[in-house]
This record gives sequence, structure tokens and C-alpha cells, in this order.
Amino acid sequence: MYLIFVLRMSKPLDRLTLLETFTRISDRGSISAAARDLGLSQASASRQLRELETRLGSQLIRRTTHSLALTPAGQAALADARVLISGWEAFEERHAATDGSIRGPLKLVAPVALGQTFLTDIVVRFQLDHPEVTLEWELEDAPIRFAERGCDCWIKVGAVPDDSLIVRRLGRVERLVVASSELAAPRGVTVPAQLQDLPFIALAPYEGGNLTLHSTDGSSVRVPLDPVMTTNNIVAILATVRMGAGAAIMPRWFVADDLARGKLIDVLPNWRAAELDISVAFLPSPHQPRRLTAFLDALDLGIKQIPGIA
Repeated sequence: MYLIFVLRMSKPLDRLTLLETFTRISDRGSISAAARDLGLSQASASRQLRELETRLGSQLIRRTTHSLALTPAGQAALADARVLISGWEAFEERHAATDGSIRGPLKLVAPVALGQTFLTDIVVRFQLDHPEVTLEWELEDAPIRFAERGCDCWIKVGAVPDDSLIVRRLGRVERLVVASSELAAPRGVTVPAQLQDLPFIALAPYEGGNLTLHSTDGSSVRVPLDPVMTTNNIVAILATVRMGAGAAIMPRWFVADDLARGKLIDVLPNWRAAELDISVAFLPSPHQPRRLTAFLDALDLGIKQIPGIA
């Protein structure tokens, strides 16, 4: 009777182990790499993956000689697996006899330019305050597949294209038309229509052939543009604008220092481009791990200190 009880009690742990192995294989894209991370042999990791697939009755990962790829069933299972693992970690934190300290790994994804500047300060301060937290800090402007990426939270400027996530808005980014004084001053630009007289640098995917500006009195105007350059990299746009090659829509937080020093000018002080949301997204769970909730609190506080983010 006692042996049967022990075996029954071990099953939930076994299931969690299978999920952890599956998620690690997905993250690493390699069974051997996942096995090394988990302290397993490659054969053991492969066996656990096969057991999970057998229990679910579907193939989760398509194996070839040189690569692994999630099947559609695997993509759906991965998202749920992360929620279950996160829930278990939160359960342990709430009920295990510990000193209550914040510890464990956090994987964060953030936009490149903001992540290289203000957000890095927030992240470093958080790690210094919580030295038992290990951080993986990835910078990416393009949309990500959250479940496949294996991150704990995703900081995003603009819409978050994933309905399966909890999205918390942190603020709104002020955006304005900027240019070098050498380019804009001689042209005497005072109204939006005159922007067509300036070469324009567009940041994809936010700007293209048309630009809508909103005035301080509440009116709006649409300006057709023919950009001389389009890029998805805001750092490249700033360098181009500084060189006098064109005007561009830029977030205030990114050009505040250039404006203060007179390197760039606010071309139309009474007009602004549409604000963009800055949000943080994470998996839904009744109880988030303490390290994640602590970071979200630190992020919310830190965002409030960034100039040009309301």
C-alpha cells in the first residue's frame, strides 16, 4: 500500500519534469544542448520527449538530421507548458519554507535602442538589488513568438501581436519631427505641408508614404511623403538625421539630449505624430513568480523616469 502511494505521488513531478525537458529542448533547438543544461544524457532527454509525446498522443517536435522544429501541436503545447511551469514555481515560492528572497532566472526581451539605454539602467539596478536573480537580456525590435522564445516578459513599443499574453501598458511615447538646423532652418518650415520640401527618413513599420500629425489645438493633418530612406533601425535614422540627410519622426526620449544641445531641432513644435504605447507582455497565470512581479514593479517605476514617456 505504501509503495502504491509513493508511485502515485511521483506522477505530478514526473509530468512537470517532462514539460521542463520539452521547453528546454524548444529553447535550445537541440536535444543534446538541453540535456547538458539539465544534467541528463542525450538518451534520457530524448526518452522524456518521446514519453511526453506518447502521453499527449501527438508529435511535438519534428526531428531532422540537422535541426528540430516545433509542430503546430508543439507550438500550442509549449505555451501551455510555460504557464504550468510558471505556476508551479509561484506555488513553490508561496508555500515552501524559504527566506523569502527573490531568486531564479529571468529572460527579458526589449526593443534595441530603448534596451541599450534607459532600460539597461533599470535592469542593472534590479539585478544589483536582487543578486540571486540571473538575467538574460535580449534586444529585438521585430515581433517575436513569445512561447517559442521562452522569455518571461517582452517589452514592446507599439502593438503586441499576441492575444494569448497579458499586456500591461507602461506609458505612451511622445514623437516629434526632428532635423538638423542646417537642413531645416533655411527652408523655414512652419506648417506640416512644408515637410514635403524636406528629404524624409522613415522608420518602418511606423511611418511610410503618409504621415499624420496632430496639433496642440486638437486638429489633424495628413502629409503625403516620399521617403529618401526607410529602415527598421532607429539608431541608423538618428545618425542619418544628425548628418543632415533628412528629417524624421523620432521619440523624444531618444533625441532629448540632441535637442537640448541644439544638434537637432523640433521642426514643428505645435505638431506631434501619434503617440505609441510602450507595454510589457507576459504569460497569464493566477500567481506569477516573485522575481517576475518584482521586475514588473521596478520596470513600471523606472519607465516613469524616462523623458518623453507619459
